[in-house]
Amino acid sequence: MPRTDDIDRAAARIREGGIVAYPTEAVYGLGCDPTNEAAVRRLLALKQRPEGKGLILLAAHVEQLAPFIAPLTDALRARILPTWPGPVTWVVPVAAGTPRWLHGEHDSIAVRVTDHGVARRLCEAAGTALVSTSANRGDQPPARTADEVERALGADLDLILDAPTGGLDRPTEIRDARDGTILRPGQ
Repeated sequence: MPRTDDIDRAAARIREGGIVAYPTEAVYGLGCDPTNEAAVRRLLALKQRPEGKGLILLAAHVEQLAPFIAPLTDALRARILPTWPGPVTWVVPVAAGTPRWLHGEHDSIAVRVTDHGVARRLCEAAGTALVSTSANRGDQPPARTADEVERALGADLDLILDAPTGGLDRPTEIRDARDGTILRPGQ
């Protein structure tokens, strides 16, 4: 399994349609280009994750999320933007035309602007938001190191970006932007 600490090499694999494991705030994530249907479907199969559940998109800047989310009202912006970049994932209304393979059965999509340096630089180098789902199959625990990723999924990935996670004990908090409800507690 190819491993690297080279962000540009990982970004190139993503642009080519590959699936890359990369560190996030608490665990390793699996990522690909969210506009590449074949890559997303391959990732869903690898994870054994039903399409209907939807996926999280991770970005370096809120502008990278613009193609996937409906325009944010002033109230939503006031709720969301003070938490970004940071370890809070928000469920927001999905933009018309966003592929179903990203938002599943929902009229919303989960998005985060990360403050994790490596993940942020990966999004910048790839030139897009990334699909971000924990590096594990089905109900297995998410990987927290490159070694754990390699043992669990290595043969099925195109690259592992070997760098430390952000050190959080639990995956990021998920909140519904419409009412602030916590859907998954974080730190």
